[in-house]
Formats: sequence, structure tokens, C-alpha cells
Amino acid sequence: MSLIVAGRFTTFPAAEDAAQRLFERGFLGEDVTLFFVNPRGQHARHPLDQPGSLAESTAMPPLAPVHHHGATYGAVAGAVIGVVIFMGFAASIPAVVIAAGAGAYLGSRIGTMMQARNRPAVHHGVVHHETRNSGVLLAVHVTQDTQLEAARILREAGGAEIERATGYWRQGRWSDFDPRQEPVPFAEFAQQQA
Repeated sequence: MSLIVAGRFTTFPAAEDAAQRLFERGFLGEDVTLFFVNPRGQHARHPLDQPGSLAESTAMPPLAPVHHHGATYGAVAGAVIGVVIFMGFAASIPAVVIAAGAGAYLGSRIGTMMQARNRPAVHHGVVHHETRNSGVLLAVHVTQDTQLEAARILREAGGAEIERATGYWRQGRWSDFDPRQEPVPFAEFAQQQA
């Protein structure tokens, strides 16, 4: 595991200026990376994630299957209602089939909306309490000896929410960064060390 210090900036140019200050103080390009962190609530795992992806490597729970019973029940009810209404008018078979199809479609839409309205906001018992703000994160791979200097440079360059973390630093980037993980403010770490 590597020691990492990071700071949040509002724009890429501000983060790039901070990176330049780090380079001027002897930090290497392979030890500094910039990336954008999405706003809170936009870090969900998508069903299209493949094994070995970032989502898979951060040990997020797999999505449970979504059951669309509302759409099924609505489609069946709509088809039956469409057939009954048009049969009452002694309509032709093609008209009854079209009425059944239209009723099934409308019923499935209504059933889906009713199911979505009644669905709880918490998905599969998992509640996400994200505390990380969005913005450009400048992360620096540091050592015990250079971490205080990196934090100071980030702070002086206008970085907000300077944090300290441990993680995997591979090929010049923080490879196991998880935006849903609560950041550990660097000030708390510095006070614990004092």
C-alpha cells in the first residue's frame, strides 16, 4: 500500500498550477495525478460493469435483479380490459387484437409507474452516505518524509479538503480510488502525529 495525499480543486487549471508547484519542489510526474470526482450520488455500479473493472476491484456488492412485476401485471390487465371493451361493441377480430395490444402497452406503462412510485429509495438495503465533494482531485504519491510538504503545497495552492489515504499507486495513478469512501482530512492525521 502506498501513502497518498490529495486535495480538491474547483477547476483543472487550478489543479494543474498546484501540480506545477509540486514539480518545482522536486515531486516527480509519475507521483502526481489529476482526475475529476463526480457529484455525490453519481458513483453507482452499473450492470454493464465487467469483471476486473474498477467497480469489481473495489469490492462493491453486485446489483440484485430488478423484478418488473408492475409492468407485467399492468400489461395483462390492460390487455384484458382492451379485449373486454371492444368485444362489447362486437368489433372485428383485428380490432380486438389491436385493442389488446394497446391496452397491454398502456397497462405496462401504468404498472411500471406505480411500481416505481412504491419502490423504497434504499436499493437492496444499502445506504450510501457520501461525504466527498465533487471537483478535480490532485493526488500525490508521498513518503512519510514528504507528506507534510505535499499537503502544505496543496493547501497554499488553494486546494480544499486536503486528505491522507493509503491505496495502490500503479502506473502513475491512484488505481483503487473509491469516490464513495469517506476522506480522512490531513489535519486530523497531522494532529494525531503531533
